[in-house]
Amino acid sequence: MNNGILFVMSGPSGTGKGTICEQLLLNKDNDLFLSVSSTTREKRKGETEGVTYNYTSVEDFKQMIEKDEMLEYAMYSGNYYGTPKKTVESMLVSGKNVLLEIEPQGALKVKNAFPEAVLMFIIPPSMQELKKRLSERGRETVEQITERLEAAKWEFEQSKKYNFIFVNDNLDDCVREIEKTIRDTAQCRNLVDKLLKEQY
Repeated sequence: MNNGILFVMSGPSGTGKGTICEQLLLNKDNDLFLSVSSTTREKRKGETEGVTYNYTSVEDFKQMIEKDEMLEYAMYSGNYYGTPKKTVESMLVSGKNVLLEIEPQGALKVKNAFPEAVLMFIIPPSMQELKKRLSERGRETVEQITERLEAAKWEFEQSKKYNFIFVNDNLDDCVREIEKTIRDTAQCRNLVDKLLKEQY
């Protein structure tokens, strides 16, 4: 059995990466399994423990770091976010394709640990559209929106280190494009493995 493929998705807040991940996971043909990240931030309305995030205390999170149980972790907007190592490794070894939705800091750490990981970055069609999306969801103050837009500039720079960049102008079109990339990548990886096993 071949190992699964690790797909990592990132993008500034407001680009729709969470919604895109939901759509990708709803389509069972994509054969993707979500690795749920851990965080120390408070649970928001509508979020579910063990589905949206594994919510934990700062003390427990730091203990996981000390025990080398995190594949990656980062501090973002005053809270810790990270990916438990054991879950990802066990799914990949069992042949499952894994999807991570994490910040660029963490994504680049994952790339160091798993050079074969496929990194995908989501961008908006414009900064004005990003500002509009952040404003419309009504979760942040004007000051927080300004901070997120400034943070987005640094994140856009990091996108140059990713394998693929997708523009989320139209959600359905963006999801279809990503699904095609996932399928093509899996088919090509399988072909490479087949070629390596062939005798000549």
